[in-house]
Amino acid sequence: MRILVSSRADWREPSVSLQERAVRGKGKSRARVAGGKDGGSGAGGRAGKGAARPARMRRSPGEVCFPGGKREEMDKDEIDTALREAKEEVGLQPEKVEVICRLVPGIDKMNHLVTPVVGFIEDTFQASPNPDEVSDVFVVPLEYFIKPLNYVALPYKNSSGYLSWMHCFTYDDHERKKSFKIWGLTAHFAVFLAIVIFRTKPTFEVHYDLDNLITSAENGFMNLYASINERNKSSL
Repeated sequence: MRILVSSRADWREPSVSLQERAVRGKGKSRARVAGGKDGGSGAGGRAGKGAARPARMRRSPGEVCFPGGKREEMDKDEIDTALREAKEEVGLQPEKVEVICRLVPGIDKMNHLVTPVVGFIEDTFQASPNPDEVSDVFVVPLEYFIKPLNYVALPYKNSSGYLSWMHCFTYDDHERKKSFKIWGLTAHFAVFLAIVIFRTKPTFEVHYDLDNLITSAENGFMNLYASINERNKSSL
């Protein structure tokens, strides 16, 4: 099986809780979908799927991200958006996805609120990338996001204007002789999902209480969300 992740959002209710395989959230969304697989070899077989954007795109050209985009009026929620965008970008049919949960949201560099949607897809899925939106699709073992071979933490100013640190992975696909840089919010979601699934601390520093993972992630998001709102008010 493969794991799907996704979504941008105008999120309304800052309340997300995890019970085993389910995380519940409410709100409006843009959506991004990515995947991974369980090749039958246990947890170590799980992987994440990424998509690289064409260099000619106006927004985030050449960047690796989970498939997805802005919520449309036809979408009931983040899940609808995620599934619709995955179909449009990589040819994944919605009925082929077993949606599992939504994870704690994040905020991207454009101040869009992003809600990850997670689900399973069959290991036999073959992506059909839309050349106008996706230049490449690749699979990364999910464990790579807690035990990477090539990782750095980069300083940056977050959406609230404060200095923070950003995960940056380089993944070498030896079979295809290509390297992919995975960073920013995409890396943030991949790391969090890997910690949730493997229930182990990464080989690099993360700012989560691993004994209270979801609560600490919620608190971190709420602090960022509040600081952005405060900054926006002060700029009026």
